[in-house]
Amino acid sequence: MSGEIAKAVEALEAFDITYETTPMGTILEANHVHELFAAAEAAHEAVDEDRVITTLKIDDKRTVHQRASEKVTAVEDKLGREARRGD
Repeated sequence: MSGEIAKAVEALEAFDITYETTPMGTILEANHVHELFAAAEAAHEAVDEDRVITTLKIDDKRTVHQRASEKVTAVEDKLGREARRGD
């Protein structure tokens, strides 16, 4: 399965987005929603399997511009350390 996920992640390179692959999925960020949808479609189509499930959760906060990494940094600032444990 990791090979197919790698194909999906590689497909994202063609788009003006930032992304981070985690053990549970890939977080996409784009300045324009149409770019996000196009990237998600390309990643979905890149997977060569009999069944492909793509789930989108969109957080479109229009009053504040804040990257996902900034949200993590805010939590880490409150903790006074990184928000992770282990490797």
